[in-house]
Amino acid sequence: MSPLRLSRAELEGRASIFAALGDETRLSLVATLARGSPRSISQLSHGSRLTRQAITKHLRVLEGAGLVASVRVGRESRFQLRPQPLQDVRSYLERVSGQWEEALGRLRSLLEN
Repeated sequence: MSPLRLSRAELEGRASIFAALGDETRLSLVATLARGSPRSISQLSHGSRLTRQAITKHLRVLEGAGLVASVRVGRESRFQLRPQPLQDVRSYLERVSGQWEEALGRLRSLLEN
């Protein structure tokens, strides 16, 4: 497997995704948006102990990381999940995992001989 080399922009993009997903509320929002159609802030805050303003702040972080997109519908914004950044991160993690497996295999081989 070739070494994992990313440009600075790619590293920054991945870091912003991991940072955005590093919050329990934002993970919950991503899970909710992954289950269905675009939702308004009112729909996302319904039944939550968080205010609409707090939900909005979390959605803006997710939007900044490219994980969600918003569309104006009348007077409100509707948010939807953008799956491509998650697929990119998954691919990245699979490559890193493969490199670790190779390194551990070499170490195991060295220790057994």
